[in-house]
Amino acid sequence: MAAHAQQLGIDYIIAGKPMEFWEKNMPAGMYLRSACDWHLDVENEHTIEKFLSIKKLSRGDAEPLSLQFYLSHTKWFIEQKQIHPWQVYIEKLDHEKDHCYKAFTNDNEIINAKNVVIATGFKYFKYMPGEILSLLPPGTYSHTCDTIDMKQMKDKRVLIIGGRQSAYEWAALLNEGGADTIHISHRHESPAFARSDWSWVNVMVDKFEDDPLWFHNLTFAEKEAIRKKLWEEGRLKIEPWLSERVKKNNIRVWPSTNIISCKQSQNGELEIAFDNRQNIIVDHIIFATGYKVNISNVPFLANGNILPMLSIQNGFPELDRYFQTNLPGLFITSIPASQDFGPFFGFTIAVRASAKLIGKALI
Repeated sequence: MAAHAQQLGIDYIIAGKPMEFWEKNMPAGMYLRSACDWHLDVENEHTIEKFLSIKKLSRGDAEPLSLQFYLSHTKWFIEQKQIHPWQVYIEKLDHEKDHCYKAFTNDNEIINAKNVVIATGFKYFKYMPGEILSLLPPGTYSHTCDTIDMKQMKDKRVLIIGGRQSAYEWAALLNEGGADTIHISHRHESPAFARSDWSWVNVMVDKFEDDPLWFHNLTFAEKEAIRKKLWEEGRLKIEPWLSERVKKNNIRVWPSTNIISCKQSQNGELEIAFDNRQNIIVDHIIFATGYKVNISNVPFLANGNILPMLSIQNGFPELDRYFQTNLPGLFITSIPASQDFGPFFGFTIAVRASAKLIGKALI
């Protein structure tokens, strides 16, 4: 968005620490499921493939994209676009009179703006099912995004709850980090190790440029069919390059299971009972249960005066064709836009579409 605003000649400030969530909450050794075509540049100039050509690498050399590679690409992108983020946190955002906003930073500065674009990603939306949490003693569990140093689990027995790519990839990384035993429990049948087909997503996202409301105007059944198709690619398949890394004697998969109880012994061991009448003993539980939007969780919105005025449905902000909320000049993109614009907006593929549409509203 900042790169596109710059291209359009819009006077802007970008506040935040670029890619901080990826740097601090994703583990070394992780790979992305997206390929080189899911890049950041609306102008299609500073793409991942351009970055590869400079590095004299092919797509085959780079894919699957490692976390390290992706971070090096985003750093290069920022440099090429000459973006200079103000590396502060926004602690409070207020809506002022006459289409104005006031943002308060953590170093006691104030930013006055006519328009605000919120693109905070996943950070505030980590999800751990309450029905499982209620069974677990405090301090015995964590979310994947808070469990990135695998060495802290060395020689420990770990239960991972979840059935998508992250559950299996964390299992592989934990094993490679020296964990003793790893269990994976999920409510469904185990996914297949098969390459996911994301090619149809590109076609869907490209439609937004000419028809921003095409997804919004679908029937409920049509929207659910698209969500289901994307869910199937993400949930029913695990990338095949992960197969050999999780097919280990100390990694046990428990498909179609739910936790029904958890007892903690005096030495801290957790006895987990599944609904298939099987019990296991572990030392720690990791939730690979993803993210669920609740816009009220965004601290700088909760700390300011905006939330009571914001139109919210099912935890999502209600957005117009330009990602604008009911408050003029306040735009929200990334995963909070996925209710009105579709599940693609939880993925990098959609960033160019949202930047284009928001840009049209700002010029």
